Amino acid sequence: MNTRTILTALAAIGLSVGAMSAATSPAFALVPTSASAVNTDTAGIAVHGYDVVAYFTEGKPRVGNASHTTTYEGARYQFASAANLKAFQANPAAYAPGFGGFCAMGVALEKKLDGDPKVWKIVDGKLYLNVNKEVSVAWQRDIPGNLVKANENWPAIKDKAPEALN
Repeated sequence: MNTRTILTALAAIGLSVGAMSAATSPAFALVPTSASAVNTDTAGIAVHGYDVVAYFTEGKPRVGNASHTTTYEGARYQFASAANLKAFQANPAAYAPGFGGFCAMGVALEKKLDGDPKVWKIVDGKLYLNVNKEVSVAWQRDIPGNLVKANENWPAIKDKAPEALN
């Protein structure tokens, strides 16, 4: 078995474990039956309510506030400040996470898994989330290759419900 096959198998195992923990943990927001291209909870809130601008301006995740909310691509985004809300409204595509906030490695493997807002990386000016730290480690071993796969897979899976893929 070659190294790439082993890494892919390990990533798949990590995704399976991540999917199981996501299904049993109230911290995760994935709606298994939603065919939305944006990962939201049942209230339509994206990124578990975290401020997507803060990743870029503060270099860390920060919980948003319901008093600073806007809608983009059918999802509600919350921000920690009026300034971050204004920055997002000026250029939402610059701040919205890749693959609608679904796990980037999951998309590379043709799955829609919940993205954990505490497991993130900015690559070439784009925010990406992963389902857990173990999967993030696997994703980071070949970010360029995984992004190629994810970008190829995304058009075919973005409008499918996670339960239809996982």
